[in-house]
Amino acid sequence: MPVPPSSPTRRSLSARGQLVALAEAAAAARGHDGFEAFAGLPTPEDSRPAAVLILFGVLDSLPSDHDAQPRAVSRDLDVLLLARATTLRSHPGQVAFPGGRVDPDDDGPVSAALREAREETGLDTAGVEVLGTLENIPLAYSQHLVTPVLGWWRHPSPVRVVDEAESAAVFRAPVADLIDPANRGSTVIRRDGQEWRGPGFLVHHPTGAHVVWGFTGMVLDGLFDRLGWTEPWDADREIPLALPD
Repeated sequence: MPVPPSSPTRRSLSARGQLVALAEAAAAARGHDGFEAFAGLPTPEDSRPAAVLILFGVLDSLPSDHDAQPRAVSRDLDVLLLARATTLRSHPGQVAFPGGRVDPDDDGPVSAALREAREETGLDTAGVEVLGTLENIPLAYSQHLVTPVLGWWRHPSPVRVVDEAESAAVFRAPVADLIDPANRGSTVIRRDGQEWRGPGFLVHHPTGAHVVWGFTGMVLDGLFDRLGWTEPWDADREIPLALPD
């Protein structure tokens, strides 16, 4: 029996197709400016290669209640995220994609992203289909050159906190919740008379209430824009941040 065009399965497959097209366009460098928020950033001379896995999937047990406007975004489409441990010296408590530095034994950024995801979340990488990579993102403050790796979860496997010293939570966030204007706003850091603003997302999950901001928030914001999934949201609305002293 054919799948109805409006069914979640068909719509989720459409999301995968859009992700594949985005990865192919990035590889061919055909008219894509990449992530606007990172455009023009210089690449540090001694930058260290790193990679993150942006893993989308379906059939999560906690589908969104939000009926997203883009047809590609079904209620059961989600993305894998983790909350870093609050005891870490670098970015404590922040929500992030699985990922880390490319080690000498890794066969490039894709291998590193999959290895880090397995080590951090316990997922079975055999069930992950790598769709491609996006443009490298230079991060001068940490001297990393980050490769975003797009993945699709063909055979979802359980995820969990593997090392409590590294992660406080591992969860699958419904994409429809992320793009819901009610869960969007700007995070603002004000220090020494200066102000830094960036896109933020609220995630309400059994593991707790999480704020996605910083690098991860900027990547998700740019990714949703490029995919045409973004719904109009109020950038003047501020999402409070709990920052370490």
